[in-house]
Amino acid sequence: MPHARISSSLLAALFAMTAGAAGAAPAGPAAPDLKRHQPQIDRILAEISPKRIEAYVNKLVSFGTRHTMSETESDTRGIGAARRWIKAEMERCGAGTPLQVAFDSHVAPVSARISRPTEIVNVVATLPGTQEASKDRLYVVSGHYDSRVSDVMNYTADAPGANDDASGTAAVMELACVMARHKFDATLVFMTVAAEEQGLLGARHWAEQARKNQLNVAGMFTNDIIGSSRADNGKVDNKQVRLFSQSIPATREMSEAVRQLVATGGDSDSLSRQLARHTKEMGERYVKGFKVSVIHRADRYLRGGDHMPFLEQGYAALRFTEPAEDFAHQHQDLRTENGKVYGDLAEFNDYDYIARVTRVNAAALASLALAPGAPQNVRLRTDRLTNDSTLVWQANAEPDLAGYRVVWRDTTASDWQGAKWVGKVQEATIDLSKDNVFFGVQAVDRDGNVSVASYPLPQR
Repeated sequence: MPHARISSSLLAALFAMTAGAAGAAPAGPAAPDLKRHQPQIDRILAEISPKRIEAYVNKLVSFGTRHTMSETESDTRGIGAARRWIKAEMERCGAGTPLQVAFDSHVAPVSARISRPTEIVNVVATLPGTQEASKDRLYVVSGHYDSRVSDVMNYTADAPGANDDASGTAAVMELACVMARHKFDATLVFMTVAAEEQGLLGARHWAEQARKNQLNVAGMFTNDIIGSSRADNGKVDNKQVRLFSQSIPATREMSEAVRQLVATGGDSDSLSRQLARHTKEMGERYVKGFKVSVIHRADRYLRGGDHMPFLEQGYAALRFTEPAEDFAHQHQDLRTENGKVYGDLAEFNDYDYIARVTRVNAAALASLALAPGAPQNVRLRTDRLTNDSTLVWQANAEPDLAGYRVVWRDTTASDWQGAKWVGKVQEATIDLSKDNVFFGVQAVDRDGNVSVASYPLPQR
């Protein structure tokens, strides 16, 4: 097995952020430039349009209500008209591209929030990957297009849902239409789902089918309530978005891998946390002056969204949400009381802000779909007591792979603090104690696209 040994002092190693820092001789070819912008990603972000996003939101609002149990036969009102328009619009903007648009449906039985058997229909647009070694690796981005008012069972009242969640639906549509005209190694899935307000039913159906069919969903984002930069106290914050990220996977049974994650203190190194680190890095690199604030919770306090069914299936999944919600414009009957307007109306959205959040999504998705997959079977050798650390991993299959880098951080730090390029090897020894830092291994291609980091489990 190829092997690389890297030596440096503890302090220099902990705080050196550049690949191949002074004193570290790289194994094999020099590291690609891992800090430069990818021109393709810059072009994608430049193409994202606040005006188109606003037009999408206004069209969704025009259907009156998009409640899951609302009208399905009309061409102008109700959830049926909304889903047909979403599908037609993505087919129109994806014409001449490989984008494949289809309905994904199932019938939900009577339950606490479904008063009669109801067809739940997701609109799913798939952009197939172009690299044989990567095309079965999927990245999913979603928004829910259903809406509600104060009574979640009221399916006849006007429920514009401009922020919750026409904002997320419009972002997903814009991503699909822009990114369909670009090529990626891995497959992208752009999904607008129904019945989020009735219990995450659309997303749950798709996630369960994905697990049943053993799909390799390497990451999932949901965009839910990303429309407003103004809090309920009037304060405007248009320079950040919250990104909710779970620690220990919420699967019904704790797998041996999760047990070892907990046993080695890797509570903050779950698949979702690794995805969040990558998303924050790429989002802030490409969207200047904008902060991705990673929140170490699965969602807002005791609340949930469409990423949660993916978490339940063991997939890495995150939620984007505006910095501070205004609850007068969320889940409210349309009315004016004491001069205050209530209701989720389009006039309360900030479309430049939605576009910024959409660009963060695009930067993360594009970088993930262009990069190699995260290294597999990463292990930290524990067969002998030493003050250095040896990591081993399985070789990636991508033909454009340049090599790997090892990253680390202090046990109290959230983000990676050190990085060393080790080349195209499957083993590396770092002169740092496994007792004092957390490690990760990333795969890098010849263009400098970097994978999500993989946490090493112990190898005895």
